[in-house]
Amino acid sequence: MWGCGALCGARAPAQLQRCLLPASRRHRQPAAASFSASAEPSRVRALVYGNHGDPAKVVELKNLELAAMGGSDVHVKMLAAPINPSDINMIQGNYGYLPPLPAVGGNEGVGQVVAVGSHVTRVKPGDWVIPTNVGLGTWRTEAVFSEEALLGVPKDIPLLSAATLCVNPCTAYRMLMDFEQLRPGDSVIQNASNSGVGQAVIQIAAALGLRTINVVRDRPDIQKLIDRLKNLGADHVVTEEELRKHELKNLFKNMPQPRLALNCVGGKSSTELLRRLAPGGTMVTYGGMAKQPVVASVSLLIFKNLKIRGFWMSKWKEDHSPDQFKELILTLCHLIRRGQLTAPACSEVPLQDYQRALEASMQPFVSSKQILTMC
Repeated sequence: MWGCGALCGARAPAQLQRCLLPASRRHRQPAAASFSASAEPSRVRALVYGNHGDPAKVVELKNLELAAMGGSDVHVKMLAAPINPSDINMIQGNYGYLPPLPAVGGNEGVGQVVAVGSHVTRVKPGDWVIPTNVGLGTWRTEAVFSEEALLGVPKDIPLLSAATLCVNPCTAYRMLMDFEQLRPGDSVIQNASNSGVGQAVIQIAAALGLRTINVVRDRPDIQKLIDRLKNLGADHVVTEEELRKHELKNLFKNMPQPRLALNCVGGKSSTELLRRLAPGGTMVTYGGMAKQPVVASVSLLIFKNLKIRGFWMSKWKEDHSPDQFKELILTLCHLIRRGQLTAPACSEVPLQDYQRALEASMQPFVSSKQILTMC
């Protein structure tokens, strides 16, 4: 299951690996050194993995020491953090970025500022913050982070929207904006449409006046899923099997062929997306849930001049300034306030019940994102 939600940033500050060291070791360990559990129980609880492997086996709930704050640090109480496919991939050891081990899991979430160092200027106690860097480790009750690793977000948006803001919606928005010059009335086709990114694509596309063709795997409760996606703004929802049928061409009698396809699956599903693209169109791959390669027909590439691209939010952020990332987040917050972008379907699970949440997040046909709550 390769992640459908790309991560928020490209590098984790080395300081964050020090923040959980016992005080006696904190100043004499190299920056990349691992942390250890506190010798005495503390109020900081965290989901830690010391080896790569099956998340259900390698992730443990531990008590950790809270680091002393420096002048540029921020003490954050975490409120909620999702379990994304990319988090699972990172624990398994098959993601594009792997933090030094042992590591705290989680790359996304929202926390509230408890205290700030004397040099901190961008956030204040009481503010909500989200991570800007990959590998920050959000599956914990609280932590001390550097100011540069955090971005303040408005507190007038729903908590679950804030907790799931910097991965899936960012990925969806950038893919819709950066690869084809789409105009109101144009169409987009995507697979894995019930994923977090897929749900964000449906809503953002609707807000932009774009029409969507949404592909999902068949399942016993397929009509329930179709109804839910249409309530989000989906124009059409079809199964993988229906996508392969010749009759699907009738769909384009009343709407233009899509110039943009968004692929999170790979294999035959991605090949079918390519077949449905308009000449000169682009397919963007941002995940590979089927663990199968993208196979493109030579004739499609030559005679339809199709383009095949890839996208990783971490790379986008590496190539853009913090101000550009902040602008992206504020744009999404504006959509949230207007009711045009909601959090994906979520199941809130207390941190201590993490095993249940991890197992649920890896089940097939899951349409509900697991959210770890820290209170």
